[in-house]
Amino acid sequence: MICFPNAKINIGLNITEKREDGLHNIESVMYPLKRIVFDALEVIEASPLPSPLGREPQVKIHTTGIRIDGNPENNLCVKVYNLIKKDYPQIPDINIYLHKVIPIGAGLGGGSADAAFFIRLLNDTFELGISWGEMHHYAKQLGSDCSFFVSNKPAFAEGKGDQLESIQLDLSGYYIALICPDIHINTAQAYSGVKPKKPERSLENDIQKLPIAQWKKYIHNDFEDSIFLKHPELKKIKKKLYSLGAVYASMSGSGSSVYGIFKKQPGVKKKFPKNRVWEGALT
Repeated sequence: MICFPNAKINIGLNITEKREDGLHNIESVMYPLKRIVFDALEVIEASPLPSPLGREPQVKIHTTGIRIDGNPENNLCVKVYNLIKKDYPQIPDINIYLHKVIPIGAGLGGGSADAAFFIRLLNDTFELGISWGEMHHYAKQLGSDCSFFVSNKPAFAEGKGDQLESIQLDLSGYYIALICPDIHINTAQAYSGVKPKKPERSLENDIQKLPIAQWKKYIHNDFEDSIFLKHPELKKIKKKLYSLGAVYASMSGSGSSVYGIFKKQPGVKKKFPKNRVWEGALT
């Protein structure tokens, strides 16, 4: 069985306070890019092996596309398998095949999407009967963004980004241009450049009540101030998207991707020859 984990963007991102555990509380609206950029994820039951008492469950991940550095055992999909296997021991040994397209370290939630979709993929493939509530419970143990991708619908995020509330935000009829330069931004370093502060306005209300044409004035990503100083080319991309007709443009998450929302098909790929660019209709 195969699925296609999609990316997301952040529309507005307020870093409100630093927590006692060293992490940060945020406010942001997350919006899925269901038909714009996505990975491919497949699970296949492994050939049966002898199962002596005490043998560790076997899971192997095979990756193509964008290179994923680090120990494969630390991949979130492998962690999903090991986590769910404890509660559902009937899951057999498996092979995971992941074709990586969503850029890494770009603020698009690609790893989190893979993890959340893999929870659903295991559930469907092996008919585990895991409820939506249980899926969210597993996802929260894996990362701040993971729970969002279980429902994969527009949501207002608080806390570490894992406290989610569905919101009425429909951008169908608009188009997006997503620009991804070859820059990897470390999330921890990005947070170190921001001074948390309480927002003066309600992001949740502004997103739902203001016309998109007014978002530019009131909705901001707090990471941009420090990240743009270190990587001025990102600021130039945002400025260029506005010059090309975007009604709203922003960096997503802690970067490095920058997107523009347009009223009509933007057709900007040739304007950013040095970057990866995705364009399409929002849903």
